[in-house]
Amino acid sequence: MVQFDEKFYFYFLGVIPVIVVFFLFLQFWRKRKQKEFADARLLKRLAPERSQFKSTLKLLFLILGISFLVLALVNPKIGTKLETVKREGVDIVFAVDVSKSMLAEDIAPNRLEKAKRLVSEIINQLASDRIGIIAYAGQAYPQLPITTDYGAAKMFLQSMNTDMLSSQGTAINSAIELATTFYNDEEQTNRVLFIISDGEDHSEGTTTQAVENAVENGIKTYTIGVGKAKGAPIPIKRRGVVESLKKNSQGEVVITKLNEAVLAAIADEGDGMYINGSNTEEAVEFIKEELNKMDKKEFEAKQFAEYKDQFQWFLGLGLLFLFLDIFLLDRKTRWLKKLNLFNEHDDA
Repeated sequence: MVQFDEKFYFYFLGVIPVIVVFFLFLQFWRKRKQKEFADARLLKRLAPERSQFKSTLKLLFLILGISFLVLALVNPKIGTKLETVKREGVDIVFAVDVSKSMLAEDIAPNRLEKAKRLVSEIINQLASDRIGIIAYAGQAYPQLPITTDYGAAKMFLQSMNTDMLSSQGTAINSAIELATTFYNDEEQTNRVLFIISDGEDHSEGTTTQAVENAVENGIKTYTIGVGKAKGAPIPIKRRGVVESLKKNSQGEVVITKLNEAVLAAIADEGDGMYINGSNTEEAVEFIKEELNKMDKKEFEAKQFAEYKDQFQWFLGLGLLFLFLDIFLLDRKTRWLKKLNLFNEHDDA
């Protein structure tokens, strides 16, 4: 397992393309001036020891030197030991609506991106809780089982989109039923399910039964609404450009609205609360306070420990390549010239 102390220094790698462009420009300018001064045969006689390959090799050494020095500044650390640690937390499952209605742009940039940001910000506030992720539309699909790997959770979260499930519609009951299978610790007393949606629910009556079953399994269901009550059309885009708006069978533009009543009813039946997600900061702060009130269950988790600094290796390699770049001469090396490794023999 690798960690980076100062990721900011990765931006310094941006100087490399600038150096390459400058080198290419300099080579072009030099060849142009040389042609103005004399032809190729005369130039070869005037500077017989100049190597065409060495300038490129010097550039390569410079790039490698800079790259390794940047890595040294970032200071990579490698976990050398996997150990079991005791942690306390709550088991949390996020069920994210990925139906087409989540493409509505009544909340910037659209409902789905807002939902993903809300979940990401909630994860940022967690310390030792275990989390899982479900994607649902007309059916529910497990994205990430219960884990303490928040990095993996964010990676799976960002990959979610409205095309990942072929079955469209919004079946909240399916997400709740799948969530009940996620909690693998029978002794965990606090199990939390967050449903992030615009409230459209095509499963209707079956949702109530699913919520009741979740409560029986010790799961508190919170709902987070994304969207506006006045609603918005669903854009159909191609390569980021809106081509048309979704229409119903009568040819009318579909307007999808945030249904807070449905979400509030689910939360009320699920022994949780409804949260309006329009203000990300307020919603996340409220959720943080709710989770802090809950009793924490102790559990075991494996994680890498004894991280050791590795910057010295990159520092040494960086200085080595910069040293080679400084002391490597542009003229041909006589003993290498005899081997003709770089095709540097003079034309007779």
